[in-house]
Amino acid sequence: MEITKDIRYVGVNDHDIDLFEGQYVVPEGMAYNSYVIVDEKTAVMDTVDGHFTEEWLGNIASVLGEVKPAYLIMQHMEPDHSASVAAFLEKYPETTVVASAMAFNMLKNLYGADIAPLRQIVKEGDVLDLGTHKLKFVGAALVHWPEVIMTYDETDHVLFSADAFGKFGALDCEDDDWACEARRYYFGIVGKFGAQAQAVLKKAAALSIDVICPLHGPVLSENLSYYLDLYNTWTKYEVESEGIALCYTSVYGNTKKAVEYLAEKLEEKGVEVHVSDLARCDMAEAVEDAFRYGTLILATTTYNGDMFPTMKHFINELLDHAYQNRRIAFVENGTWGPMAAKKMRAMTECMKNITYADHQVTVTGGLNDASRAQIEALAEELA
Repeated sequence: MEITKDIRYVGVNDHDIDLFEGQYVVPEGMAYNSYVIVDEKTAVMDTVDGHFTEEWLGNIASVLGEVKPAYLIMQHMEPDHSASVAAFLEKYPETTVVASAMAFNMLKNLYGADIAPLRQIVKEGDVLDLGTHKLKFVGAALVHWPEVIMTYDETDHVLFSADAFGKFGALDCEDDDWACEARRYYFGIVGKFGAQAQAVLKKAAALSIDVICPLHGPVLSENLSYYLDLYNTWTKYEVESEGIALCYTSVYGNTKKAVEYLAEKLEEKGVEVHVSDLARCDMAEAVEDAFRYGTLILATTTYNGDMFPTMKHFINELLDHAYQNRRIAFVENGTWGPMAAKKMRAMTECMKNITYADHQVTVTGGLNDASRAQIEALAEELA
């Protein structure tokens, strides 16, 4: 794939993977992106997952022929981008590896001390001259590992953005909605580090960018303001869409009936509601929805004097990803001693800038006139 006259895509698609990073369901696979900049001194941008080393080296050879690359630029040391370094240097032993100081420490820890005898440490603002192309390095610590450094090609106005602007899915799969899987990817992988990602966006605003080349997902070359605006919203933990995420667990179906009744009343009032059964859905999808909308309803059963375990897991996921700036409402069920709402509130009170709905719903077993009235009052408040 040609990115510009001198920049080629040499990445690979992974359709064998079922869980990315051991937890994220990826039914459409994953792309591990790598790029070659052909110049007086040729540079390769990052490597790929070790299962695809030979395919990747073949892609590079098809672009370079007999040309030996001068540089291997390692922006991010996570193994899905660094695992093929040793094989690359075995084939191209005279290549200088370019990375941040911390990246070289990680390289040693992951693959051994002598894996890259030729090395060049770079930092924020350094420039690597390839001949025609001048590569300026942009510090991106904790987006989402601490060693990350992005690369800006001043000649072709291309930002090699490491894991930022990435998404789930292989590149040979049809995808009409970049935002859905990019949002799930961002909040799952990067979302805890919104402040750091926001700092990088401010640096990017000072650059003239025509193309963004991430380490996962498609190359972005049109309507860049759309992607930048979404990232700006996500990194600030702002509300993206009007609506409500309604996340629940139910043991015998009574809490589910309460949730369905609440969703019905909200939709009658014109509110978009996205309902997730936490025991059955992709948890990352539920986390994505919680961040997308401005209001989150948590509905669960009292269980062993606490909340149902799956709900506790979900709230922990939100805490781990720095959930904030939202409104939360509670629906609880408890036949003889409802405690779930109290426990849920206690878990969420350490979140930043959370407001709570005035109305709370308590179901004591099955729905009755009293709990239906509570649901209607909550729907009225949230709408």
